[in-house]
Amino acid sequence: MRTIPNVGFFFDGLARPLGQTNPDSSPDLLALLVDELAYGVLVIGAQGQIYHANRAASRELQLGDLLTNRLGDLEISSPADDQAFQAALGEALVGKRSLIQLSANDRSIAMAVIPLKRQGGVLDDRVALFLSRAGVCESGMLAGFSRQYGLTPTEQHVLVYLCRCLSTPEIAVQMKVAVSTVRTHVRSLCAKTNSYGVRELIRQVAILPPIDTPSLGAIH
Repeated sequence: MRTIPNVGFFFDGLARPLGQTNPDSSPDLLALLVDELAYGVLVIGAQGQIYHANRAASRELQLGDLLTNRLGDLEISSPADDQAFQAALGEALVGKRSLIQLSANDRSIAMAVIPLKRQGGVLDDRVALFLSRAGVCESGMLAGFSRQYGLTPTEQHVLVYLCRCLSTPEIAVQMKVAVSTVRTHVRSLCAKTNSYGVRELIRQVAILPPIDTPSLGAIH
């Protein structure tokens, strides 16, 4: 395996080290943009060499339980998952999209394996990988949503638990309060956000722009 430097996003077939090029160039601007996504995004070669990993994908690689960066190459931890990944990679190289699941230690993520095409529909020899978010409430926009509707810190906590599919009694246990108290907070959440119920409330959170959590401080 060969060592691949951390490079910026591809543009017109060229890879340039991020931070060593014109900051106004299209490749660097695109890399900065993709870094803000809450979804992990990677660009890899036919042999698994990593050409780009955005911030969310880099965190996933650092965890190392599902996939990792092994001397510049993408390595899937589970042999069974790796077999599915290699099959999906082969499909992508002939223009077919695939969706696979990576699982380990009671944790799993979905990975979309997408072929890349140049102008004119010509297949590139690189493939894009899109990783699912950890959960509905992982969006960095959640704090902005809370400020928009004037949610209290306690209501924010209840909202996070609701997005994690906890029931009212389960939330009460987590927060060490009465079930009736949680129900009061849920009613307040629905009223403030003009939601007809919990399902509508969670839908509003789920369709927030997928902005990465580290950008939270810039959201007002």
